[in-house]
Amino acid sequence: MVNTGKRIDSQKKTVEVMIQIYCKKKHHSSHGLCADCEELLGYAHKRLDYCRFGNDKGTCGKCPVHCYKPEMREKIQEVMRFAGPRMVYSHPIMAFQHLLDGMKKK
Repeated sequence: MVNTGKRIDSQKKTVEVMIQIYCKKKHHSSHGLCADCEELLGYAHKRLDYCRFGNDKGTCGKCPVHCYKPEMREKIQEVMRFAGPRMVYSHPIMAFQHLLDGMKKK
């Protein structure tokens, strides 16, 4: 079953923005995403679509189940470490909401 809802949509948009920030700075992409980052974004969206926790989930970093393949997990962690702090400047509200999401308890 494909997940839909505000929380999943919000997390999809957040990961998309993070990958865009990363790709623009690291891969010098001026027109969209490079092929590797496009693949990572598609993979991240697919994982969110089929997340077992659905709209009750917190952030992926706090999740007890790691559904990413090890290679993709390393890539997304690199992206998030790089882009997370930079989101404060380009998307401050989204960064704050993501921070709050990570602090929520189930």
